[in-house]
Amino acid sequence: MVTLNRIYTRTGDDGTTALGSGERRPKYDLRVAAIGTVDETNAAIGVARLHLGDHARLDAMLGLVQNDLFDLGADLTVPECEGKAERLRVLPVQVERLERDIDALNEVLAPLTSFILPGGTAAAAHLHQARTICRRAERLVVELAGKDNEPVGDAVVRYLNRLSDFLFVASRAANGNGAGDVLWVPGQNR
Repeated sequence: MVTLNRIYTRTGDDGTTALGSGERRPKYDLRVAAIGTVDETNAAIGVARLHLGDHARLDAMLGLVQNDLFDLGADLTVPECEGKAERLRVLPVQVERLERDIDALNEVLAPLTSFILPGGTAAAAHLHQARTICRRAERLVVELAGKDNEPVGDAVVRYLNRLSDFLFVASRAANGNGAGDVLWVPGQNR
């Protein structure tokens, strides 16, 4: 359980932050940047949810995703090599749930014949923004995983990869199941 009775600690005033292990890292550290970008993805999803209107099913899916992203942040905060007591990890079952949700949303969408421009409804536009932030988080996590002594769980990378796909399909669902999608017209402005 998390207890926050003091919001500021002054410990970050020196430009460092603590991982879950207690190790202090510079705030520009790649692991810290990855964790922060996962948090940014979560915040963008929260904004998108404000615009969903009567999309209760999609809102419920996004609520699960927001909780998963806290799990994912916790996973990144305490690398597996720490050797401490069991920590919260992203599990393959969370990736599998995302895949089922993608399939469920996608089955009512018409196949695409063009790329989609971010837009349509406010909810869809915000979901597209969350998707691009998620892709940035994924790039940072993959870069982190490629570093020596910076372990990242396989399910973390897989989850972020599926999440960006989910957010794309969710944006189409929020656009009237694709009816309000704004299609790219190649070379339109030449």
